Formats: sequence, C-alpha cells, structure tokens
Amino acid sequence: MRAMVYNRYGPPDVLHLKEIERPVPKDNELLVKIEASSVNAVDWHFMRGSPVLGRLQYGMFRPKNTVLGYDFAGRIEQVGGNVTQFKPGDEVFGGLGFGLGGFSEYACIPENAFVSIKPPIVGFEQAAAVPGAAVAALIGLRHRGRVQPGQKVLINGSSGGTGTFAVQIAKACGAEVTAVCSTRNVEMVRRLGADHVVDYRQEDFTRTGETYDLLLDNVGNRRVPDMVRALRDGGTVVIVGFTNMRLMLQQSILGPRAAKARNITWSKPASAEPSRDHADALKELLESGTIIPEIEKVYPLEELPEAMRLI
Repeated sequence: MRAMVYNRYGPPDVLHLKEIERPVPKDNELLVKIEASSVNAVDWHFMRGSPVLGRLQYGMFRPKNTVLGYDFAGRIEQVGGNVTQFKPGDEVFGGLGFGLGGFSEYACIPENAFVSIKPPIVGFEQAAAVPGAAVAALIGLRHRGRVQPGQKVLINGSSGGTGTFAVQIAKACGAEVTAVCSTRNVEMVRRLGADHVVDYRQEDFTRTGETYDLLLDNVGNRRVPDMVRALRDGGTVVIVGFTNMRLMLQQSILGPRAAKARNITWSKPASAEPSRDHADALKELLESGTIIPEIEKVYPLEELPEAMRLI
C-alpha cells in the first residue's frame, strides 16, 4: 500500500511517499481502507519531534512510528476473528491514537478504541476532520469544564480545529459564547454561533472588564494573572493546547495556586485517551447537525507536505 512516511524529525520535507506492507488485523482489530485523514497539530509535533521531552516516548533520535496521521474515515475491509460490533463494508471514523498511521491507504484499529460508524449524512472528508479536534472540545467543555446552560464561556483560539467545534458545542449546551480569534476569522466564528467575538489584534480579552464562568484555552499564550482576571469567582479554566513551553510550565505550577486563592477551578489539561463512547458521542453530534466541520482545503496524499506547511 502507499503511505506517507518519515524516518527522521524535521520540516515537511522529511515526508515522502513510499510503498509499505499493508497491515493485517489482529483478532480484536478492524482493517480500514482509509478514504480521508485530517492534519492536526499533533502530527506537526510528531514530525518535528517537538517538544523534545516527547521523544522519550516516541523515539529519541528517530521516530518509532514512521507514518503520521491521527484522524481517519474509511470503510472496513476486514475484521479480526473476535470482532462482533463491526463488519466489512461499514463506513467508520475515529482516531488511531498516538500510534498514528492515518496518512496511508490502510490502517488497523482495535474494535473498542476511538471508532464509530460514520453518519450517512456526512462525507468521508467531513468525518475525518472531526475526531481529534472535536473530542478535545467535548472533553474540555463537558467533562473538565462541566458547562451549564446560561453560563458565560470564553474560548481562546476559537478559529482552529478544536476552537471551531468548541464554539458549536458550547452553544448547543446553552452557554453564552465569547470567541477570541484574529480579524480574518471574525465572521466565520460568528457564523458558527458565537454570541460575541473579540479580535485579539484589536482588543485584549483579559482587559475588557468582562468575566466568565468558563475559560477554554486552546492557545496557552496568556500569563496566569491575566487568565484569573478574566474569571468570575467560582469559575473554571480548562487548558487544551499550548504554543509556549515557558507559559505551559508557568500555568501548570502557578495556575492551581492562583486558582485556590480565588475559589477558581484550574482544570488539568483536556487530554485523554478517547474511547468508543467519545466516538459515539461525536457521531450523535454530527447526525444532529450540532457540529459541522470547517474544512479549509483538501489535498491528495502525495501533497501531504504542503498540508503540513499550511498547518
């Protein structure tokens, strides 16, 4: 089968198309013919070997897993002998976990992993754009943030993969949503349902005088005092992503201390190993039209390096 592989860490130029052996499903696995996969920040980090501490688990000098690609959507080609809930021909979507492997023509995934039947009303490209980004928003808002109807929710980084789903999920939960994004994405996040939009190029959301019940941070680019200032007493901070290692360490160490002084909940990062339950929840959100993926551009497999440059 064809796969986009990499054997060393570096820029998108390290990716190259190669014929490799097609995987064989174990007794509890599904062999999926991949019709679409989406590019995520996790793929970029694995490609770069960044942060360096992550290499302790994923390969210090070269990657252990040479095919990137977390998200997938496709058709089941074959099932293992112990599989009972899926059959060949089923259209499915989900996430392959940190073993990755989606940037290829076939991949195997355990039956009880992050996989569900693809709703007929969405295509493969739409379904493949959902799993990793939407599950981070779902866990962050519902499980870590425990969002409630009528709450004021601020989403920092509302125009990226996780942010666009977070706006839609928070609105579906009955929250009043303020979205933070750049100028070019203001109209887009409004279309997704944001009640208010803060253009970070024009205004600092931590200095508007507004306070929020829940702050979902997909960027990790603000100091702890700034974030605390934007929260009501009894509010909650949920960290989803980081762009700055120094601030990540500061938030991890100082955030819980500052929160305790203000009766604020400083949630641990909204990361978890997604399960079948998560995938089924996303299926329901897609079927109901609660979430609709925003797809910026579609590439054939051989142009994956260009997609990585875009992200």
